[in-house]
Amino acid sequence: MDVMLGRRAVVEGMGTALLVFFAVGVATLTFGFGFAGTSTAAGVVATALAFGFVLLVLAYTIGPISGCHVNPAVTMGFLVARRMTLREAVGYWVAQLVGGIVGALALWGVVEGSDLYSRDEMGLGANGFGQQSMVGLNATGAVLAELVLTFLLVFTVLSVTRRAAPAAVAGVVIGLALAVIHLVGIPLTGTSVNPARSIGPALVVGDAALSQLWVFVVAPLVAGAVAAVVHELLFPAREDVPEEIVMPDVAQEREAASQRARH
Repeated sequence: MDVMLGRRAVVEGMGTALLVFFAVGVATLTFGFGFAGTSTAAGVVATALAFGFVLLVLAYTIGPISGCHVNPAVTMGFLVARRMTLREAVGYWVAQLVGGIVGALALWGVVEGSDLYSRDEMGLGANGFGQQSMVGLNATGAVLAELVLTFLLVFTVLSVTRRAAPAAVAGVVIGLALAVIHLVGIPLTGTSVNPARSIGPALVVGDAALSQLWVFVVAPLVAGAVAAVVHELLFPAREDVPEEIVMPDVAQEREAASQRARH
């Protein structure tokens, strides 16, 4: 691993750890400790905003270094869209997995210091279906939900990070997209759309969270790949390169006009 890739991987691990610690932390406090009071809706909104705002902040802080994937599904999308090599993707995946586990362990270490906390009763913001779902969603429904939700996220990230897209607002759009995704997804599965975010808490909580983890690893990765294919069909690479490359005849005319002007 070269120095540049190593630096980006470290940043991806750090970003993923921070996303899990803060955003999953809000989910644990609102639903586990009941800080949302008797209103489940308040907890859903608070958690959705937490995920969106944390990703928005990370997009502008670590985005210039690594692109701020902090999500194996997003990295899958970039790989399939040929925006990064397999070697780079593997480096990102390892870093994101480690970051997700570190973030979950750090969060658990903090809440474990409270006499009110019980891992068995309050969990750690893990994803789930069946009895672990607010609406009792079954496995098939959970797979479909994660496919659709992750598709929107990865498609959005790929779209707003195109060279032809305005880079200044990319972080805002991605953060808002993740918040909206969580507003829908929290009652369904707790919202994964990110295998690293799911693996960390599942390893800490165990039991059903661990046995159901396959849904929240497989579905987001598949959706990330599908989103990349669809994005490439709708936004061909030819439309996302400098004008001189897209329309060489225009570039040649400009050069000829420049030469005539000099003479």
